[in-house]
Amino acid sequence: MIIGGGFGGLETARKLRKSNVQVTLVDRHNYHLFQPLLYQVATGGLSPANIATPLRSIFRRQANCEVLLAEVQGFDLDHKRLVLADGELKYDHLVVAAGATHSYFGHEEWASVAPGLKTLQDATSIRRKVFLAFEAAEREKNPKIREQMMTFVVVGGGPTGVELAGALSEIARHTIRNDFRHIHPEDALSLIHI
Repeated sequence: MIIGGGFGGLETARKLRKSNVQVTLVDRHNYHLFQPLLYQVATGGLSPANIATPLRSIFRRQANCEVLLAEVQGFDLDHKRLVLADGELKYDHLVVAAGATHSYFGHEEWASVAPGLKTLQDATSIRRKVFLAFEAAEREKNPKIREQMMTFVVVGGGPTGVELAGALSEIARHTIRNDFRHIHPEDALSLIHI
């Protein structure tokens, strides 16, 4: 039993391809998400479908692997059972590869104003906010408020933060540069902070 269809879960299932075992991969989504490209979805460069591959199609040819869509809520380690939102599953061996989440370094109050970028929902929410900010700035008459609307703060200078900041710059300088009449999207360049 493998919990999670991310990189760890996929690699574990693939390594067991030629083993004399039955593999069950359980995930709450029916797709593998290629997280390194989430920033491209967040900035409109890619569609969510471009980075989400159905798990069943990935394991279509692996006869010893089945994929189940289920929400794991807990474990009964003594009886070797997964507790699901809608039932239970027995297992012989368990691999938990459920992924990771973002950290606010002890400041959970930041979550409401600084969304993470770990899911498709996060990416599409950020994309909506970015493009709506430019749209709102287009109609704003007050230059100070307009500047605030075109200020983007990226918290975190790791690979995702750097890529997101670069993609925001690309949008402002090239993608939407000539799409507005009352603002200059490239003005946002000096307002992108990491």
